[in-house]
Amino acid sequence: MSLIQVINPNTSLAMTETIGQAARAVAAPGTDIWAVSPAQGVPSIEGHFDEAIAAMGVLEQVKIGKAQGVSGHVIACFGDPGLLAARELASGPVIGIAEAAMHTATLVATRFSVVTTLPRTLVIARHLLRQYGFTHHCAALHAIDLPVLALEDSSGLAQEKVRERCIQAKREDGCGAIVLGCGGMATLAASLTQELGLPVIDGVSAAVKMVESLVALGFGTSKHGDLAYPLQKPLSGAFQHLND
Repeated sequence: MSLIQVINPNTSLAMTETIGQAARAVAAPGTDIWAVSPAQGVPSIEGHFDEAIAAMGVLEQVKIGKAQGVSGHVIACFGDPGLLAARELASGPVIGIAEAAMHTATLVATRFSVVTTLPRTLVIARHLLRQYGFTHHCAALHAIDLPVLALEDSSGLAQEKVRERCIQAKREDGCGAIVLGCGGMATLAASLTQELGLPVIDGVSAAVKMVESLVALGFGTSKHGDLAYPLQKPLSGAFQHLND
């Protein structure tokens, strides 16, 4: 039995439920999913400022999850906020959904496209492509030009725009797979894969399966080198609760 903590770094409870639903849909028998979000922070993550605030919420949740004995952690925001810092804190594996989706795409296609939310977040996706070494695998980046929380309203507009952009990517980009660039899109991947006839990859699902695989292999986050536990020093003020 393993317990995977899936962290939605924003404070939207509706999006946390969407992310949890996608994670549970692919979890193996014997894997429990614990979908959580910080009590304070930003309601959606749509830029560098938002990511900086959200990273603190991620670290708080990792500390809580570690104390509860979770097997591993998923950071369910496509910017992978606080990923390396979270790995320093954690003993089990920590996987970001952008990282997971991009890795998965390269295993099933030579080139992939990304469909995300606001155009301003495209530069963050480009940074991650360079960081993870996948720039030459990415055919194109697309934005639906709607905010993250539009995925949680009842109109269905955002979902239809995601669908349209995916169809466009398949038609124009020469890609073999499509990566969905937002945790709030997680539940759309299966139906789009069936409709388009090519892999449409949700990073939440991919990250859950990666954590499961690493746990089964007996691997946690390496504590040799730069991901060793943080140096012990007293934290003050608003950060005191992160002291061990």
